[in-house]
Amino acid sequence: MDKVGTRIGYAFALVFWSVAAMLHAAARSAVGFGLARFGLGLGEGGNFPAAVKTTAEWFPRRERSFATGIFNSGTNIGAVVAPLVVPWITIRFGWQSAFIFTGALGLIWLLFWLTMYRRPSEHPDLKPSELAHIQSDQEPELPRIPVMKLLRTRQIWVVALGKFLTDPVWWFFLYWLPKFLHTQHGLTLDRIGLPLVLIYLISDVGSIGGGWLSSWLMARGWSLNRARKTTMMIAALAVTPIYLASQTSSLWMAVALIGLATAAHQAWSANMHTLASDLFPRQAVGSVMGFGGMFGAIAGMFVATAAGFVLEWTGSYVSLFVVAGGAYLVAWTVIQLLSPRLEPVPPSELD
Repeated sequence: MDKVGTRIGYAFALVFWSVAAMLHAAARSAVGFGLARFGLGLGEGGNFPAAVKTTAEWFPRRERSFATGIFNSGTNIGAVVAPLVVPWITIRFGWQSAFIFTGALGLIWLLFWLTMYRRPSEHPDLKPSELAHIQSDQEPELPRIPVMKLLRTRQIWVVALGKFLTDPVWWFFLYWLPKFLHTQHGLTLDRIGLPLVLIYLISDVGSIGGGWLSSWLMARGWSLNRARKTTMMIAALAVTPIYLASQTSSLWMAVALIGLATAAHQAWSANMHTLASDLFPRQAVGSVMGFGGMFGAIAGMFVATAAGFVLEWTGSYVSLFVVAGGAYLVAWTVIQLLSPRLEPVPPSELD
């Protein structure tokens, strides 16, 4: 994204993702299905580096977390629509049609992206006053920064380790929730839609609210460091009751507790993603988010596997929910130790 720009880079990633999604329908074996999943993961890897970089290009620093919270809520909107639409498509037309349909949606979005998106300095409809507002941070214009220089900075590890410790919790919720609701509360494919919809609607509130809160605090004179970390601490504390979801026999109490945890994750995530543009110049945001996303995905891979073994050995979700509840407090502490003041990387370190 940093090399070719978000307009072309995001379009390429989306085409790759859409084609990989549709290729699932052609799979005739576990290996073929696995290869399609591998391609899907490669394409998906471009999403957040491009989205966060786009936000850094179009918003001053004090507004970015709110903007990030809004675009990040799209992940939850998709998670709301999927449990309603995908089972219906699968039951009515077959599972292959579900993959073809979702892949085709990406290609439709691509038409809007290529038609509408330009960088602020190149957009024909942007007023001079709007461009001045976007550029009010007065970030220095730097050439493209090699990744090896970025890896020598302390700030990149704030993003990488923050995502390493918390992204797996989201992947755990995303992939194990249907199984949890089936095992603990007997929900089947045709009845699981409403609980999942409610959980991800609550998540939307967290995503937008968490992004809004730190931007609101900064607008009232709080420093970036204080606003971001206060919001992230609130989110970290809000996740901790999640272990109770494994204790209750009430479906809707479990849904409420899981919804609170996923909303808190999304509030955390809106600010976590914004740290990349808080700490680095716009020219490096894509690389930083890609590196952080890699760390989060690696951790998610191991946690997903470990969760399966834990459930097989213990038959209980208690330990998994306890770990999920504490991960954000650990991550907040690591961020505080690595960057007590959330100071941007000095340009001299990137020369």
